[in-house]
Amino acid sequence: MMQSLPVPILGVIRSDLGASTSAVSWVTTATLLAAAVFTPLLGRIGDQHGKKKTLVAVLVVMVIGSVITALAHNIGLLVFGRALQGIATAIFPLALSILREEVRPKRLPGAMALVSGTLGFGSGLALVAAGLLTSGSDPNYRNTFWLATGLAVLALVLVVTLVPATKQTVGGHVDFLGAATLGGALLLLLLAISQGHEWGWGSAATIGCFAGAVVMFAVWAFVETKVNEPLVDMRMFIHRPVLMSNIAGLLVGFGMFAAFLAISYFAQIPTAIGYGFGASVLRASVEFLLPCAAMSLVAAPFAGIALTRIGPRMVLLISSALGVIGFGLLVFEHDSSAVMIIAGMFVGAAVSFGYGAMPAVIAYNVPSHQSGIANGINSISRTTGSAIGSALVTTILASMLNHSLPKGYPAVPADDAFTVVFTIAAVCFLLLAPVATLGMTRHHEPAREVEKATHH
Repeated sequence: MMQSLPVPILGVIRSDLGASTSAVSWVTTATLLAAAVFTPLLGRIGDQHGKKKTLVAVLVVMVIGSVITALAHNIGLLVFGRALQGIATAIFPLALSILREEVRPKRLPGAMALVSGTLGFGSGLALVAAGLLTSGSDPNYRNTFWLATGLAVLALVLVVTLVPATKQTVGGHVDFLGAATLGGALLLLLLAISQGHEWGWGSAATIGCFAGAVVMFAVWAFVETKVNEPLVDMRMFIHRPVLMSNIAGLLVGFGMFAAFLAISYFAQIPTAIGYGFGASVLRASVEFLLPCAAMSLVAAPFAGIALTRIGPRMVLLISSALGVIGFGLLVFEHDSSAVMIIAGMFVGAAVSFGYGAMPAVIAYNVPSHQSGIANGINSISRTTGSAIGSALVTTILASMLNHSLPKGYPAVPADDAFTVVFTIAAVCFLLLAPVATLGMTRHHEPAREVEKATHH
């Protein structure tokens, strides 16, 4: 929720705080950058020094960040609060690692799928909540951040009182050099992706950030092969199933955000133009996004059952098929509101099945003492995919405008722009099929057996 919560209300924030469009874009960018820097590090700290303690600390920071965003009266303070909220991205890999310790191997895939299903549901629910809380003639964007504060406090109380203390820790030193180089590489990459449409994709700043990211990734890989206790075990990182699960995270993350943004934008285009449904922000959120988000949650238990019976490889193939069907419908029939809602539900199910399979792949291929960092890297792959989806959708919709409108009409994206976005997203889900087929074994092994095999 923290990542997507402000997306529908950026315009309200801009007008209320008197900020420029480029300044307001940092409300989302700051969250992505903080997630990139801190998620792998906190995942590793959880492995070494206790997952519950780390999770509680992350939730405290999220509460502080949420309060700051709700009270901020200038864009700088709001961006700072959003950066603190971005650290909350580490909650997901830490939660999966706790499940790995507390849940019996037979039930683990289902439990992980249920938790993973909350990702797509939470992202969509945040968009819906923002639409509901800022509806009316005098919208107040602070209501959304007070909602975030309340949810963060509730999560903190539940974790402190209900989550058991970590049973096993490995201790050791934190690889701060590895964390700094990986964080720097991800920061430069996401900075270029998220700000490229503002700076210009051919600008020196954008190209410099991309080039810097490549250099920093190379430095990080070199550092990790030299230190005694690396942040990321490179043998684990390039192990084919783990690597493929991270590629799958990029693809599904892209598709999820492409669906949320493009569907919401298309629904709000005035019908007088000849396409679009003339929906308000509230209607677009409730009628078009809520079914997609709800389906992500509804599909999660079925993904868990499928993981137990047929394994993550087949579940990813199901995700691929559902995503292709959903975006295929959007490519050819997005002029029908009913079809768009149904297609969105297919995409929601695809996201749930995809996100449910990835932690299972990691659980079957990574020893438990590395599960925090492995799930952290996978979380960053999804975040990066979402950032790419957001940036690419924004760029396509801004560059493919309808030039046939009468003078005086506001600029809106052409109908073909949405077709292009939906086609690219369909291709992303289509690529999940070879990723699953070539990168993962046909059958899965119990987590304990894999763990023993990894140590020998």
